[in-house]
Amino acid sequence: MALWQGKSKRKPSGGRLVLNRKKRRYEVGREPLLTNLGEESIRMYRTMGGNHKVKMLSAAYANVVDPKNNQVKRVKIITVKSNPANPNYVQRNIMNRGATIQTELGMARITSRPGQDGTINAVLISE
Repeated sequence: MALWQGKSKRKPSGGRLVLNRKKRRYEVGREPLLTNLGEESIRMYRTMGGNHKVKMLSAAYANVVDPKNNQVKRVKIITVKSNPANPNYVQRNIMNRGATIQTELGMARITSRPGQDGTINAVLISE
């Protein structure tokens, strides 16, 4: 099923809205890509104007910044500890923005959007 990001056929009040044209190809959206733990895999998508988006399918490493000394290190991700977006994502090791991951340096919170940025950036959490 394709996602459509065009205008709704309903008004905010709930009444019908007569659209002045049909759906357009550029209004089609994509299903969300859920980044999980595993061997690094990315996918490139062409967008409007010949630009491109990099979507991350799976990742094994994260760029973690230590707020105490502002140093960034590329560290291995061990597991996903919590995910406020969906508790079931923890069991499936799915990572998105706001998820807490266990790394070699300790616990870190993801600050980037891996399904849209193509990378995992995180901030170390003081325990």
